[in-house]
Amino acid sequence: MASRSEEITDLIYEFSKSQYRAKEVTPWVERVEKRYLELFDRDYKYSIIHNTNGEVCGHYPRKIVFLEYESSDNNKESFESTVQISKLQDLVNRSKMARCRGRFVCPVILYNGKHVCRSSTLAGWGELYGRTGYNYIFSGGSDDTLGEAEEVLEDDCAVRGSDIKLLKYLSVHYICDLMVEKKKVKFGLNVTSSEKVDKAQRYSDFTLLSVPYPGCEFFREYKDRDYTAEGLVFNWNQDYVDAPLTIPIRFTSNLNINWSEYQSWDLVQQTQNYLKLLLHIINSDDENGLLVHCISGWDRTPLFVSLLRLSLWADGAIHASLEPSEILYLTIAYDWFLFGHMLPDRLSKGEEIFFFCFNFLKHIVCETFSVKKKQRRKNSQFKDADFTVDDLCQLKDTSAPSSLHAEATDPITTGPQASSGRKGMPSSSNSVLWNRPITSEERIPNVITEASPLGSFKSSSSSSSNHSDQNLTRTGSTPLAVPGRRPMIEYARSGSSLSTDYGSWQIVSGCGSIHDLPPVPSESPLPFSFQDEGPSGRMCTFVPDRQVRLEAVRELFLSAYSSTVGLKSSSPSPSGAISGLLEQFARGVGLRGTNAII
Repeated sequence: MASRSEEITDLIYEFSKSQYRAKEVTPWVERVEKRYLELFDRDYKYSIIHNTNGEVCGHYPRKIVFLEYESSDNNKESFESTVQISKLQDLVNRSKMARCRGRFVCPVILYNGKHVCRSSTLAGWGELYGRTGYNYIFSGGSDDTLGEAEEVLEDDCAVRGSDIKLLKYLSVHYICDLMVEKKKVKFGLNVTSSEKVDKAQRYSDFTLLSVPYPGCEFFREYKDRDYTAEGLVFNWNQDYVDAPLTIPIRFTSNLNINWSEYQSWDLVQQTQNYLKLLLHIINSDDENGLLVHCISGWDRTPLFVSLLRLSLWADGAIHASLEPSEILYLTIAYDWFLFGHMLPDRLSKGEEIFFFCFNFLKHIVCETFSVKKKQRRKNSQFKDADFTVDDLCQLKDTSAPSSLHAEATDPITTGPQASSGRKGMPSSSNSVLWNRPITSEERIPNVITEASPLGSFKSSSSSSSNHSDQNLTRTGSTPLAVPGRRPMIEYARSGSSLSTDYGSWQIVSGCGSIHDLPPVPSESPLPFSFQDEGPSGRMCTFVPDRQVRLEAVRELFLSAYSSTVGLKSSSPSPSGAISGLLEQFARGVGLRGTNAII
């Protein structure tokens, strides 16, 4: 039996060579199907939505997992599903025409009894009618397909109505649209639509969020900059970009984010802030789920679905029994490969959004991305102020804006996005819309902040965040006892929990970037650090379990990716960025020792 690291390597290799199609199943795909079902079964009771030979959707898994409840809970009545799988299957079959490429609303994550779903955007009528005719012609003119076509043509609302019924049956109330355009236009024709521009306002019962995020083409620039996302800002002034950022006020007021400046954010900061928003949504409502989609639902959508899954897993909130290698396998196989991400095509074009996803984990290790309830640390080492890990992680530059700039916002009332009066649902009648063009000067990321009384250092795990994290250095005290260090990769290979073998204290490198730079205090990825006065200058750091887990996943991915796909520089890199990447890959696979501070 292959080791877990070899299992990941084999998965990425096959993924990079072939596109998944439900009608063309190989023995290797069958083994992947068996494996992801085993991993889901570890923590959940589930049912199967059947997609045999891709008859519902040609680029969805043949066996779509519907998670009913966590089987590891002693109190199983807490979040037990009330969904009937036969009715769900029927709604799926009826609603598949409503969305682009037939990629219907599909539940993929279960968190506290709520479903996080994925899909493509709404199909335009041109695609809907065209696909219906196409299916009829290539089915040999069967009566079933003809009847389906006649039903669509007779009632424009029938398919949309089935889509809405499916959303409500899954208790989805929030729809997060990542498109940068209101409608996708090709050759002057609207080829797709979206909920936010539905003229009949059929989605008025849902809370709609327009959170425009660059498409996969933008990640060619990420690759061309030697895989550096810091400082990479999307051009919002392009002709086709017409979707504003629109978020309900009750969400914008709780995250300490200046949303009006979203067009000046670089790729790191934008991804961080959008992930914070999604986590806040699913953690603030006890009853209702979330749908995330882009245009086709196979690039930007798996990016955020995968980040959500890994972030919640790192908190112990989902997939509680899975080790780093297992959660990595699950999210690559299920969220990316079997849901149709075209990795061979994206690699040939240099659009490395897949690599960006897992390398980005270094930017979400901080406790500010945790959904755990905030708890104060006991026996704090700080005598003058009782700070928690979260307090230190969220320390903010006093000069940063504490509220939205009035001149940059345009509060609007969006009735269609208001709550329909569901029990337990707060009113969502007010949203804030931003669509302000910015000047080139405003695009320059603000990375220099005034020093606070505690001392300010830029964190590499959130180096482009709109608020600066702080490091607090403990000096003039007795060195803290620290157990021996094991590389993150070894945690993944061991069969034990990450947090039990060696406790929470580790000596770690100060370099949190994929580029192998010398560890310096100003680049520490940690919420705070302790430094002794010893001659060795040893730095002792408290590493949260969340960070240990995410770094283990990232190191496993980098090791497997380097030995299969590898990274290609578009031009000689004077900065040595690519050599730094390869150096870290070598460390990950054990060819070289890690940089320990001794």
